[in-house]
Amino acid sequence: MTDGRPIATLHLNDLCQNKPERPGWSLTFGATCAEAAAVCLDDQEHPQLVTLQLDGIQSCTVELQWNAIDDTIRRFNADQEVATEYGAYGIAALIMPHLTNFTIIERSVKGKGFGFDFWLGSTDDSATLFQRKARLEVSGIRKGSEALMQSRVKMKLRQISPSDTVAPGYIAIVEFGTPKARIVEKCRM
Repeated sequence: MTDGRPIATLHLNDLCQNKPERPGWSLTFGATCAEAAAVCLDDQEHPQLVTLQLDGIQSCTVELQWNAIDDTIRRFNADQEVATEYGAYGIAALIMPHLTNFTIIERSVKGKGFGFDFWLGSTDDSATLFQRKARLEVSGIRKGSEALMQSRVKMKLRQISPSDTVAPGYIAIVEFGTPKARIVEKCRM
């Protein structure tokens, strides 16, 4: 638990910048995720600097900042389901290095029975950074209740179960209405 002050100020534009905390992250995909997250937050009428509540493995807050969006960005993100998913990817990529010693290093391959979105590498040792140390499954909710968030956590924990023997796993649920993110760890079996 923190003293109520945000542990960091994170800018969505950092997703499309070379940053040491995201060495395996595609900057092009980062720009797409940053725009999608900005659209989701703007649709909920949040100011361009908003407090994001975090809970799960750590209860704290971060300040989340983004640039104004224009009509082109809004039209490109008209599919709310896709925008919510990509926006959640971006926010998870920003917060994971601040809450854990892990960062996204690789996209998981669909159809392999793993049931998660990204491989995580440890930021503690640059020699082993690109080794697959943990899994990350991300889910976004445009606006939802606490019950919906908890239901989504349970569903995602079941979803990643087939790969539980491979590595520890994390579930990141991002809800844009509050805004809030829940990060839950599932230990390797």
